[in-house]
Formats: sequence, C-alpha cells, structure tokens
Amino acid sequence: MRDTRNRDCVSTPVPVRGHGWRWGLVVLFVLLLVACGAGGEGNQPPTAGDQQTVIVATVEPSGEPSTAVSTVPPTVAPTDTPPAPLAAVVNGQYVFLAEYERQVTQYEQALQEMGVDLNTEEGQAQMAQARKDVLEGLIDKVLIEQGGTALGVAVAGEELEAQVVADIEAGGGQAAFDQWLESTGQTREDYKEMLRQSLISQRVWEIIAADVPTATEQVHARVIVAATEEEARQILALLQAGGDFVALARERSQDVATKDNGGDLGWFPRGLVAPELENAAFALQPGAVSEPIHVGEGFHVLQVVERETARPLSPDMQLLLQQDKFDQWLEELRAKAVIERFVVE
Repeated sequence: MRDTRNRDCVSTPVPVRGHGWRWGLVVLFVLLLVACGAGGEGNQPPTAGDQQTVIVATVEPSGEPSTAVSTVPPTVAPTDTPPAPLAAVVNGQYVFLAEYERQVTQYEQALQEMGVDLNTEEGQAQMAQARKDVLEGLIDKVLIEQGGTALGVAVAGEELEAQVVADIEAGGGQAAFDQWLESTGQTREDYKEMLRQSLISQRVWEIIAADVPTATEQVHARVIVAATEEEARQILALLQAGGDFVALARERSQDVATKDNGGDLGWFPRGLVAPELENAAFALQPGAVSEPIHVGEGFHVLQVVERETARPLSPDMQLLLQQDKFDQWLEELRAKAVIERFVVE
C-alpha cells in the first residue's frame, strides 16, 4: 500500500549508510528502485565523509552488488563530430558507448560471481534489464548534474582532492587503495570522478529535499481489498450494517500484507500511497468508510481510524517524502530534456 504511485520510476536517490571506498564505491548505474518500493536506512542525503549514499548498483571488492552514490559524468561540450561512439546524447551532452559497455560488463561479472547463469532465460532477462537500467542510469546522471548546475551546485578541485586523501587514509592507506583500484579496474582519476559525482548528488539532494517538513497532516487507516466491485460492495454493505472492519478484513481481504492485522495501514501523510486512496482517506473523518476504490487489480474499501493535523513524521516517512520530491524533480527534467539513445536493446 505504501508508495504505490504508478510512476515511471527513474533514478530515485535514497540515502543509505555505507563505509567509504573500501566497501565498494564502484558506480555501475542508477537502479529504477526506490520509488518503486526500495528503501534504505537513515533520513539524510549522502555525504562524502561517512558515505551515506544514493541507491545505485555497485560491485564491492568481494564482487557482490552493494550501494553507492552516483550522479553524472563530467560535462562534455558537444562538437559536430563526437570524439568516440555514443550510447546517448542528453541535452547535447555525450554519454559514451565505452562507459555504457564498461558498466554492463561489470554488472554481468557481478551477476556471474553471485552464481547467476546468464545462459538461462532468467539470466538473460536480468542482463536485458541491466542493459536498460545502465543506459537510463547514465542518462539520469547527466540530468542530475545539469540540474545541479542550474541550482548552483559545484565542487571545487581542492575540496575534491582533500576528500580523496581523507578517504585513502580512512580506507587503510595508499597500498590498500591501490589494491582496491586494481581489483576493480579503476584508476585514481576514476575514483576522484565518482567522488565528485557523490558530492554533487549530496548537494542536489539537500536542496531538493530541504522543504520536506518534519510534521504534517496524517491519517491512520485500514483497508479491505476485494477482487471485484460486486464483492467490495457486499463488504461495504456489511460494514454499513454494523460489521466489524477488523474481522471482515481478516476474513475477506485479498491484501495478504495487511489482512492478518485487520487491514491496518498505520499512519501515513499525503504523497505515500496511490492518489486515489490518498484522496479518499483524507476526505474521511475517523470512523467513516469509503466507497469501493478501484486501484490496480483490486477494489479497496478504506476506514479512517484517526487523523492528526500535525503529526511528526517518522524518519522513514520523511525519507520517502524526500525521495518522492526528488523523483518529481528528476521526472520534470526528463520531460523537458532532449534525449537521443543509440543503444539498441
């Protein structure tokens, strides 16, 4: 029920806590996860010092996927003839085919090290999705940096170099850093660029998410989900005749996530459930029951248990609202962008 907006989810940054380059700051691509149901720990944007991160696919030195910050490659001034084959062009900025192919290869290697057989139908499907995600993630990186430039976000060279030195010391010294670079096929400049991207991502996130409140209007609601409108209306009639919502949810609801606890959705603010359910819930007073609401493949009957006009947001809820705000910002950039794709899947 949470975060069920049917958005075209694109590179939705979610801060989660990591531990610097030792644990895998090897950026592959932005996954289409967060607004589609992924989550993370904490409620702050990524920082260079403790490497809180935006969810993207990575490969740790062990070879296992993890999470790390990603934003965009450095700006490349377009020319009449590109200096190398392209995967895409975003508002005139190049996304090079070599970078796309490198990230696809790294993701392929990570899947193989996890034991995925890429010769199977499932393995091929995973790689097909990975190729799509890699390309769209690279496009999102460009859009984030372009959007950051418009917001006045920049990273000074002196600051970047100082953070690289600090990370090397925190990661065990130069020898350990060099070993990690070799194991992941990276160079110091590659790492420096990824760090630059993480700092840009952090600052863009902070700006976009700055006005998300710490408290807002919320409702505590329950739901019963029926397969058909006819069944939903039968349930509604039972409720209107004095039936117990909790008992009916346990007996009749098709929503396996909530039926055992009587359909309880807990507290939620605007912006975290499907708009149809949100509008119905916030139109009801405590104790009232909604008409059947068609969302997805089911018909939902809601009951509002209680509501508050300024209830504090939990850290997870505040994070989801920040994520939603970032999603909308990035979607607006995508809608206005001129994007050419040259990779044929």
